[in-house]
Amino acid sequence: MTQAQLSARISAIAESSTTQLMGLVQQLKAEGKQIISFNAGEPDFNAPEPILQATVKALQAGKTKYGAVPGEPSLREAIAKKVREENGIVAEAANVLIANGSKQILYMIFQALCNPGDEIIVLKPYWVTFPEGIKLAGGVPVFVDTIDHQPDVDAIAAAITRRTKAILVNTPNNPTGAVYSREALMAIGQLAVEKEIHVISDEAYEGLVYDEARHISMASLSPEIADWVITTQTFSKSYCMTGFRVGYLVAAAPVVKAINGMHSHLTGNVCTFAQYGALAALEMDPAIMQQMQQTFQRRLDLAYPLCTELFDCVRPAGAFYLFPDVSRWIGERFADDDALAAHLLKEAHVAVVPGSAFGAPNHLRLSFSTDDASIEKGFAQIKQALS
Repeated sequence: MTQAQLSARISAIAESSTTQLMGLVQQLKAEGKQIISFNAGEPDFNAPEPILQATVKALQAGKTKYGAVPGEPSLREAIAKKVREENGIVAEAANVLIANGSKQILYMIFQALCNPGDEIIVLKPYWVTFPEGIKLAGGVPVFVDTIDHQPDVDAIAAAITRRTKAILVNTPNNPTGAVYSREALMAIGQLAVEKEIHVISDEAYEGLVYDEARHISMASLSPEIADWVITTQTFSKSYCMTGFRVGYLVAAAPVVKAINGMHSHLTGNVCTFAQYGALAALEMDPAIMQQMQQTFQRRLDLAYPLCTELFDCVRPAGAFYLFPDVSRWIGERFADDDALAAHLLKEAHVAVVPGSAFGAPNHLRLSFSTDDASIEKGFAQIKQALS
């Protein structure tokens, strides 16, 4: 098949920069190269034992057949309970839909909201999948800059047009690690109510916050705001279940019902036995995940000073990324952040992601989701490669 035989829609989509780089790193490691992965977008912990045991038990019990399209009833009930008690979101099982991770959920939301040419406001820097998912739905991503990685509400208001369908909010943020303030979220929510547009609230990193920061769910701010919020979540990050591919959305029941209709044709149910692992994640001792969060706090405290020896960087309050400004290295020595990242991979044997992939040229995304020794060694090798 030639390129001309492909649809214009699919030809316009760029492969995910982060997954593309992950494949390259895996190839280099298979060739025997000792690569330190500061590019990884997943915790380096295994899924906790209660999750593994519940998944195996579900397999042995024959939970391998087709299941309910919107998700196993027990898991939907447990998620509704979780968001009520932990996030302050008023929800019942009818407000919950299970899908194959946040990527599929976002894809379905964009498909549900966008007619051709409709706009969704995306704050920069952004996760690489946001604009491509919007374009796949025939929509137009409208990018709005942040100020020190925090929302610029005036700029968001100025970007709203008659074609605007939603504002996309991601906190804790990938790639910056920013945790948005209650004041900013309230202002965005009030704007959505006033303009009668949705807020898509991606909260995938909710369990990973630091320095006494607090994650706030958009849908918890007020009943009026909650009516316009579609919350997307995943078990991948906070519960170390990236390969399980279990995520969920929480929204008004009519929105869930409409998206479930598409879900029934797109994939049907999510892997049945994996959902029982997710149920165990919600029921296990919270101390298990609190220990992981404390480990990431320690890693942040280690990585951040090492990073600021080389680059300018706003300290993150969530997720597990540093997003330094590398402008001082761009110009005579390196043409752009892509060239700098390529140099670090080749000379330092450290994999990082160029900021241009996230709509922020002259930045790098460095993940501290690896062990302390690798963090220290990685920054030492970066320093040597830049000397």
